[in-house]
Amino acid sequence: MFFQRHLPLFLDYLSAEKGLAANTLEAYRRDLEGFGNFLASSRTDASRVTRGDIVAFLGVRRADGMSPRTLARVTSALRGLYGFLSAEKMLEADPTADLTNARRWAMLPKILSPEDVTRLLDAPDVATPRGLRNRALFELLYACGLRVSELATLPVEALRLPEGFLVVRGKGAKERVVPIADSSARWVTRYLETVRAGKPGAAGRWVFPGARGKPITRQTIFLALKAAARKAGLPAAAVSPHVLRHAFATHLVDNDADLRAVQMMLGHADIASTEIYTHVSRSHVRKVYDRTHPRA
Repeated sequence: MFFQRHLPLFLDYLSAEKGLAANTLEAYRRDLEGFGNFLASSRTDASRVTRGDIVAFLGVRRADGMSPRTLARVTSALRGLYGFLSAEKMLEADPTADLTNARRWAMLPKILSPEDVTRLLDAPDVATPRGLRNRALFELLYACGLRVSELATLPVEALRLPEGFLVVRGKGAKERVVPIADSSARWVTRYLETVRAGKPGAAGRWVFPGARGKPITRQTIFLALKAAARKAGLPAAAVSPHVLRHAFATHLVDNDADLRAVQMMLGHADIASTEIYTHVSRSHVRKVYDRTHPRA
C-alpha cells in the first residue's frame, strides 16, 4: 500500500517539477516497483525501510548481474523517492541520506573462492627461503586482511603470535587489533625462526625486510603474488594484495561474521565501506534468504 500510494505522487513530482523525460520516468517506476516487490517478499514495511534494506536490495541486483550504470540509476531513483518523502514529511528520516554511490561497487575486483585462495597459498616452494617468505606474506594478507602498505611496513613488535593477533597501524596512523589464524601464525613463525633469523643485522625492525634496512617494497609483494597465481593456474591479472583483502572480508561475511567486527578488522572508518561485502557474494545473499524467508 505504501508504494501504491506514494509512488505516483513522486513520479508526478518528477514530471512536473523536474521535467524528466517519459522514458526516464518509466525506468524509475520499474526500478522502484522492483524495490517494492523486494520489500514485500521479505515482509518489510515500506514505511520503515532502513539503509540496510536498501543496501541488501542493491546487492541482490548486483549479484543478479545488473550493470553499474543501471545500478547507479536505481540508486538515484531510491534517493529521489526517499528524499521527496522526507521533504514532504511523509517519513521521519531519509534512509538514503548517506548511501554510498553505487558506481564504486562496480570497482570491486573478482573475489577468489576459498579453494582458489588455498591453491594460491600452497603455490610457493617453502623448501626455499624466498618461497617460505612468500608463504608467510600471503598468509598474513589473507588471514588478517591487511593492506599491502600495512604488510610491507609491518614491524616485528606488531606481532603477538602466541596470543593470536597483530597490532596494525593503518590509515591516519590509527591502530587496530587483528586476529590471526593459528595455521597462519605457524607459517609466519617458521619464516621468522629460519629465513629472517638468518639475517638479523640486515633485517632491521621489519617483519619482511628489503634492501639496505628498508622494508620490502609493495612491488615485490605484487610480483610474488603474480608468480604464485600463474603457478596455481589462476589468472595473474585477477590476483593482487587487495584481492586477498577482499577475499578475507567476503569469506568472513559469507560465514555470518558480524559486520562491525569485519569493519574493525579491516580498519574502515565508515561502516558503509564494509557493507560492500554484504552484496559482492551471491552465496551470502542466498544464505540470508534461506535463513529468513518463510517459504525458503
